[in-house]
Amino acid sequence: MVKLSVVIVNYNVCYFLEQALLSVRRAVEKLGQPVEVFVVDNNSADGSVAMVRARFPEVILIANRDNPGFSKGNNQALRRATGQYQLLLNPDTVVEEDTFRACCDFMDAHPDCGGLGVKMLDGQGQFLPESKRALPTPAVAFYKMFGLASIFPKSRTFGRYHLGFLDKEETHEIEVLSGAFMLLRKAALDQVGLLDEDYFMYGEDIDLSYRLTQGGWKNYYFPGTRIIHYKGESTKRTSVNYVFVFYRAMVIFAEKHFASDQAGLFSLLINAAIWLRAGAAVLERLVVRAAPLLLDAGLIWGGMYFLKTYWEHNHKFAPGAYPRQYMLVAVPAYILIWLISAYLGGAYDPPVKTSRVARSIFVGTLLISAASNFLDAWRFSKALIILGGVWAVAALVGRQLLAHFIKYKDLRLSERRQKNIAIVGSGPESRRVRQLLEAAAVQARVIGYVNVAPEAEASADADGYSIADSFTQSSLEEPLGELRQLADIIRLYALDELIFCGKDLPASQIIALMLSLPADPPVAYKILPEDSQYIIGSSSKDAPGDYYTLDIALNLYQPQQARAKRLLDVLTSAGLLLLAPLLIWSQPKKAGFLRNALAVLLGNKTWVGLRYMSGPAQAVPAVVSPADAAAATIPLNEVTLRRLELLYAKDYEAGMDLSVLWRCWQRLGE
Repeated sequence: MVKLSVVIVNYNVCYFLEQALLSVRRAVEKLGQPVEVFVVDNNSADGSVAMVRARFPEVILIANRDNPGFSKGNNQALRRATGQYQLLLNPDTVVEEDTFRACCDFMDAHPDCGGLGVKMLDGQGQFLPESKRALPTPAVAFYKMFGLASIFPKSRTFGRYHLGFLDKEETHEIEVLSGAFMLLRKAALDQVGLLDEDYFMYGEDIDLSYRLTQGGWKNYYFPGTRIIHYKGESTKRTSVNYVFVFYRAMVIFAEKHFASDQAGLFSLLINAAIWLRAGAAVLERLVVRAAPLLLDAGLIWGGMYFLKTYWEHNHKFAPGAYPRQYMLVAVPAYILIWLISAYLGGAYDPPVKTSRVARSIFVGTLLISAASNFLDAWRFSKALIILGGVWAVAALVGRQLLAHFIKYKDLRLSERRQKNIAIVGSGPESRRVRQLLEAAAVQARVIGYVNVAPEAEASADADGYSIADSFTQSSLEEPLGELRQLADIIRLYALDELIFCGKDLPASQIIALMLSLPADPPVAYKILPEDSQYIIGSSSKDAPGDYYTLDIALNLYQPQQARAKRLLDVLTSAGLLLLAPLLIWSQPKKAGFLRNALAVLLGNKTWVGLRYMSGPAQAVPAVVSPADAAAATIPLNEVTLRRLELLYAKDYEAGMDLSVLWRCWQRLGE
């Protein structure tokens, strides 16, 4: 009989899925009983299916041709699963080697347990409070949505959403389990039913947890084992879309399970929270993105006011003050042109380069001077325009130099600050990490590696070795020290990041090290899974996971080229729509042409892009591919199509799109 069925629903997180499956494989070995593992892929475009087939032949793979959602994906596997216990596991997780054994033992010892959750940690080893939750009644939801739960996390009244008053190191009976790790008894599922497919994403774990308790079963929080959950990777929690999807799921839950009067109150609260949180998310993004521009605008305006006053009193040909509209209208127009020119010219792209700032402002100054020649009423002083351009360069560079100094304590503005990295693993794996970092062009300085097996590798005369001695080492092949010295090594070398080698360290030991190391100085953690090409990590529980890999750097996605491409899309779309009465007659699919032009103008599509090879998850769909413009007398196979797109992405310049549009003119309505 199968003891455990593991179900993972994946969507475009190949690099995390690989690590999750490696940890599952080790946990299965430790359990020592029959286990079946399902991966349901919801039409990923990042090679997830091929990776699973190549690296994990033991996995039962269900490859969907569309994305039916989290609930339907899980149910596809649950209907085929035969295990006594059935685990819903997120792809962005890492389980300890004893997780399955410990959890199955707990379920065996507690026959009333219908569902089990465990202690979850983020990628930095910090406890995730959603490991234990209460039912989101109207009162609990109100305290959560309006911030009272955050202000009083341990209050039995306000802190019920995450049950902050319960000790995270003790086992507790709880109401709601997390869908990131949800161990279920098959007998309980057979009784209460599978996940409710009305929930596309979010809320289905709350719904199932509630139905389990209504069916007479108990849900438990069990801290006897731990998992890492890179929360934020598969759910972008700062996005407006997340706010709408998550809170609408709460409305579905209320309408399904609460009395009509309670559901109405709950729905009112939820909808109020949706607009408040969505508005706050939009405002936060705007402030973060606009703050440097607004600060620069203020600095330039202040400098221009000083220059105007000085020029009026000392150099103005005709004595007297400039008219009020100079500072109220003309100068803001100058500033707008300078900042647009700086933005498009890459003055805000890291690393900041003074040459880019000066070149961008120079172009803006030329535009202002040229425009003023045609506007007699607004022609004030060429000298002030030139002096203003000089001041704009000084203001932009000075502000960024100050920000750089505050953050990095140096004045090397045009240089990316290199992170200090140490590797925790064996010598061979350390060399592999360095090769990956070098191939991925990561801006980092590898200080060395920390030996995980000192007894086997230490020399006979190493008894007197101290960390300070490692300063005299001339080669990265010599270890910095031992695991017991890790905290001292972090301080001594001012490390920014540790990379753990999964081949040399079990997940349980990695998690234990994360928990044992002091929070000050702060260090980022990443993991290189065994035989993987990805180095994976996450900076916080609210930040998306990130990774280093051997992917080729594509010019198409560089900030300056991306802006130029977007500007070209806007201009061409606007032009085509204006000329549509004339141009539409040359289009075989006239309605499609108009729809595409409008979609490109709004940013929902791009005229030219990747259609045969996968791009970033945030990339918008393309109307035509550069491969469509290839002059070929025979149909091209998929390999050739992808190769043509790769060449386009690697060497991209905006002019390429114009060439493709010309050649694919009659396909713009497709």
